[in-house]
Amino acid sequence: MKKIFKVVAIVAMATIAVAGCKKKEEKPVVEEMPPHGMMEQKAKPVVVVPESEKGKWKAVKLAVVDKASGKSTEYAVEIGKSFPVPNSDLVIMVEHFLPDFTMDGNVRTSKSDEPKNPAAQVLITEKGKEVYKNWLFMVLKSPHAFQHAKYDITLVGFVPAGK
Repeated sequence: MKKIFKVVAIVAMATIAVAGCKKKEEKPVVEEMPPHGMMEQKAKPVVVVPESEKGKWKAVKLAVVDKASGKSTEYAVEIGKSFPVPNSDLVIMVEHFLPDFTMDGNVRTSKSDEPKNPAAQVLITEKGKEVYKNWLFMVLKSPHAFQHAKYDITLVGFVPAGK
């Protein structure tokens, strides 16, 4: 009886072992990423110019440095207008100016009408092609610096309306 029990036990274990080997390997569950461009889009940033700021500022002052010569020239570029940089293929469009820039989520606005953190949103094109669209800051320049082989462009001041 013990021999029969041993044989049955051995056969059962062999059956389980063989069945285990033949069992299809389960593939790990992998969450697939949606195709490029199909991911949930972040909300586009929105610029809110406070009513107290509208019409208060006429232009921003931008310094354009020719890296080859080291020559720096300052230009007053009107807000809402395009300015072709002389002797270059660059055109600068100043879209917005905020004297005390702040951001909250996707909203860009001004905390006050005091120039504590002046920033200008600019669009720069070269030969008609967009090469930069971002904020230039007067106080903190490096995170959003304009990167170009020939020129540096920085925000150096602003012009109140009526001047």
